[in-house]
Amino acid sequence: MKHIDTIEKYKGNTYCIIFSDETREYINSDIVCEYHLAGNMDIPENAWEQVVHSNKLRTAKERALYLLDYKDYSYTELFKKLEQNYPEDVCFEVMSRLIEIGVINDRRYSANFARYLVETKKYGYYRCVQEMRLKGLDRDFIEEALAPYKETTIERLCELIESKYARKISDRKSLDKVKNALVRAGYSYSDIKDAFEEFDFELED
Repeated sequence: MKHIDTIEKYKGNTYCIIFSDETREYINSDIVCEYHLAGNMDIPENAWEQVVHSNKLRTAKERALYLLDYKDYSYTELFKKLEQNYPEDVCFEVMSRLIEIGVINDRRYSANFARYLVETKKYGYYRCVQEMRLKGLDRDFIEEALAPYKETTIERLCELIESKYARKISDRKSLDKVKNALVRAGYSYSDIKDAFEEFDFELED
């Protein structure tokens, strides 16, 4: 059994719970009201553990929503962020709730991230897959998100070569450097070969 001596206002919506042994806990005002906490009150250990769990759950959810105000996250990314400060079981509960209300949606996230990688970063398929897997996204979601871009790979690759690399190509050595850069950007050798067939570079010996 724990004995609450007093409850004092702390900061914002937080109250300081002071026990008879002079230990202190900081609990959100809504949790204080929900569990009818008051000064000069005895509370069983298991009941207090539930109060602490509910408080962590609330603060973890608030933290998650705060992070989501600034950018979108995949399930894995946000879980790892929360896990830095909260127990695993609390993180699972919060993430489950966020999925229920549609705040976390890896299919939607995959589609948006794929668009960014393809249209803004100008990455090819293999680099996109690599970047998306680093976000902890499911393989099926990755494939689904990248599927709309497969048919336009050569077209986009030609545009990239023309806008970024064409002026750098003057001889075989510079051509090889550009091809290697495109491989690192995630394009396949066969796609690079097909794209370069659309150009007629006059190369020095």
